[in-house]
Amino acid sequence: MPAAAARAPDTNANAAYAAKAAERTRLSADAAAAVADAVKSRIERIVNDTVMQELGELRGMMEEQFDSLMWHDRQRRSAVHGALTKHLFAAGFSAQLVRMLVDNMPAGDGAQTFEQAAEWAQSVLASNLPVLESEDALMERGGVFALMGPTGVGKTTTTAKLAARCVMRFGASKVALLTTDSYRIGGHEQLRIFGKILGVPVHAVKDAGDLALALSELRNKHIVLIDTIGMSQRDRAVSDQIAMLHGANAPVQRLLLLNATSHGDTLNEVVQAYRSAGEHPDLAGCILTKLDEATHLGGVLDTVIRYKLPIHYVSTGQKVPENLYVASTKFLLKSAFCVPRDGSPFVPQDEDMPTLLSALTARSTAELHEVRFG
Repeated sequence: MPAAAARAPDTNANAAYAAKAAERTRLSADAAAAVADAVKSRIERIVNDTVMQELGELRGMMEEQFDSLMWHDRQRRSAVHGALTKHLFAAGFSAQLVRMLVDNMPAGDGAQTFEQAAEWAQSVLASNLPVLESEDALMERGGVFALMGPTGVGKTTTTAKLAARCVMRFGASKVALLTTDSYRIGGHEQLRIFGKILGVPVHAVKDAGDLALALSELRNKHIVLIDTIGMSQRDRAVSDQIAMLHGANAPVQRLLLLNATSHGDTLNEVVQAYRSAGEHPDLAGCILTKLDEATHLGGVLDTVIRYKLPIHYVSTGQKVPENLYVASTKFLLKSAFCVPRDGSPFVPQDEDMPTLLSALTARSTAELHEVRFG
């Protein structure tokens, strides 16, 4: 009896040990299963990502091959299409607009030669290019105009040129100049010198309160021109400047100066930055500057067509007031179609076209949905 009683605790201890061992085995199995599931999930993600990447690359290759086939087929069927495509690219127009023009080019007698095709393209661009053509309505209406744009685009000089045209038309007593450019060294003094030559008063303002007071004092002037601070389109203070101009309790029409030598992507950014977000009136129009320095005008014309931004004037040099002209559709398009010679390293060749058409079509964030073709 005592021996049997002594063995009972040993049996219970063995049973407990066995139960703990079984629990450890089960937990180890669960942990192993969890690790296996995690590894499997990770492998599946890696495989899926790799497959998706390869599919994306394959799609890109197929699109490039397709564009290449389309380009060579178009060249085979009509060398005029190919020549016009190259010419428009060389002129600086975006791939999106180039494809839209070439895809809608009429077949048959309307475009048998490159000259006919180019004439048709110019007519389409002319019907979509918002140009003031005559300054009579602008001058007679008068009002307050603020010239805006990035640094170095020519705001102060253009303000002086425009002021000179107004003085010649209405007299110095009907014109006034304002400047918000108190930061650039010599900027304020440069405008004062122009004002003294023209016999026009120049006032400096630093905020919306100053601007409101100045415009109230100048309410009897026929035209008031504001030379604003130049700042990068990526400067957050651009929105503050717009708010200041529209916070003066007077209607201010904003004219954006666009540098014709700038790349299309840069011009696209500039217009987007200087347009209002909806709480203020949009841009009234634009003035194209530095046309005398630009190799091609396609980029700037593409931009104004894209944003339907009326061109009021063009500037072709530093002389005041000689180098400011009312915009002319014929002059702008004729200048745009005078492209660099084939020897230029920036003019695309036949072998470059498929890649260009494939890669550049969707670069712009503003779509060309409303181009008119007739």
